[in-house]
Amino acid sequence: MAGQIVVLNGAPRAGKSSIVAVIQDTFDGLWVNLGVDLFMHATPDRYQPGIGLRPGGERTDLEAVIPALYSSLYDAIAAHSRNGVNVAVDVGHHDAHSKPLGVLTDAARRLAGLPVLFVGVRCPIAVIMQRRDQEGMPVPAPVQRWQDEVHKPGIYDLEVDTSVLSPERCAELIGARLREGPGNAFQRLAALG
Repeated sequence: MAGQIVVLNGAPRAGKSSIVAVIQDTFDGLWVNLGVDLFMHATPDRYQPGIGLRPGGERTDLEAVIPALYSSLYDAIAAHSRNGVNVAVDVGHHDAHSKPLGVLTDAARRLAGLPVLFVGVRCPIAVIMQRRDQEGMPVPAPVQRWQDEVHKPGIYDLEVDTSVLSPERCAELIGARLREGPGNAFQRLAALG
């Protein structure tokens, strides 16, 4: 039986990693975290930030490796699931490079036929600024670009707002939604590509 996949998509500091930690600590069975942080740590310095590349076309010299890195990430996620391992993925998807790369629709195709729940992790920018210890300061352009781009096209099976929900409550909602069965957001995203 395939392992369940939960993909948490949101801006940096939205609270994705905290939710993953709760999933790993409280959900039944083994849950492996294969997310952006793991892949960034595994990527050589000269290709950083790799799949953590920010919206806005800032590093066009690195954009050529982005599709291969995301493809590898999602192939690893699929392999874990096919081997019966549950996977929690914390990422920040966007297509705001110097040209669209279609990474999210490709990821959806790579997970076709597997049980995927796609969760939008939202958090107002004022709270993100608090979490960055920059409350009351002007919002840096890269932070605003993440906020503007990370939830496009906005097709999710579930959305949570970490400014009003604790990581534990977010995980509870994800668990309840999983008990209803896998989502279909990734199927709809794959059809867009």
